[in-house]
Amino acid sequence: MWESFYPPMDWEANKATWPHASHSQFVRISGQTWHVQIMGNGPPLLLLHGTGASTHSWRDLMLPLAREFTVVAPDLPGHAFTALHADKGPSLFNVTAGLHELLLRLKLWPQAILGHSAGAAVAAQLILNAPECPTPVLIGLNPAWLPLPGLANWLFPPAAKLLALSPFSAHLFAHQAKKSSAVRKLMDSTGSRLDDAALSYYQRLLQSPTHIKGVLSLMAAWNLDNLAGRLKHLSGPVFLHLGGNDRTVPSSMSRDACRLIPQAVAITVPGLGHLAHEEAPEATCEQVIAWIRQFSA
Repeated sequence: MWESFYPPMDWEANKATWPHASHSQFVRISGQTWHVQIMGNGPPLLLLHGTGASTHSWRDLMLPLAREFTVVAPDLPGHAFTALHADKGPSLFNVTAGLHELLLRLKLWPQAILGHSAGAAVAAQLILNAPECPTPVLIGLNPAWLPLPGLANWLFPPAAKLLALSPFSAHLFAHQAKKSSAVRKLMDSTGSRLDDAALSYYQRLLQSPTHIKGVLSLMAAWNLDNLAGRLKHLSGPVFLHLGGNDRTVPSSMSRDACRLIPQAVAITVPGLGHLAHEEAPEATCEQVIAWIRQFSA
């Protein structure tokens, strides 16, 4: 009934100024249209952005990574130019199942997966749900692998659900995003300092009620309890790249996640926040490539 309130983000109006738009394609599969960018040659490397972001967050990493890999970067369901599924909610299970279908359609199973925040949770779930496939190297950038602690775990999902159900809440959020100062404040709250170009992409996304609704819907459906109990079963190489100033995923949660995965290796980069890969893309690329090379055939 409320679909008319949430028209899709207009690709034609955005593509002239969207990062790496020439590498974009749209794939319709099982009731969902995915926006995905693919570039480069070599072993497939899957990039999964975090909640509220999109393929734009990889803009400074994709070209360097594409020199060694076939880089595959989708927008997650409900984000930017990937629509929510027509019938299935964006739970971790459903998002992962849809992503697996997309990779099968593209005939690209990753040798490595680079996931940021909630994207790292999708990456871990994808690996755990596909034991019949070759195990990728898993790299989590400030990964959100554990449920929020304490009271936040009880209040956050229901609050997101209420907001997602309201036909007007996303429009109110989007209206606030017209103020560049509000977007700057929101990004600063992650512990990261982004330049004006990066902020402009987030402002464009946050001015879209459809994107906001997708973000709220994902938050409302998100449950990491099952994944937290399965992290110990990750059998392949696992690396954590952490920002020392991350204000979104507490450092204590990152340390707890690392302890749950016996073979995990973690490094912390002082001074960087939750969006560390956007603050320091070159250094992040170098570290990612070095880790993957350790396990290249």
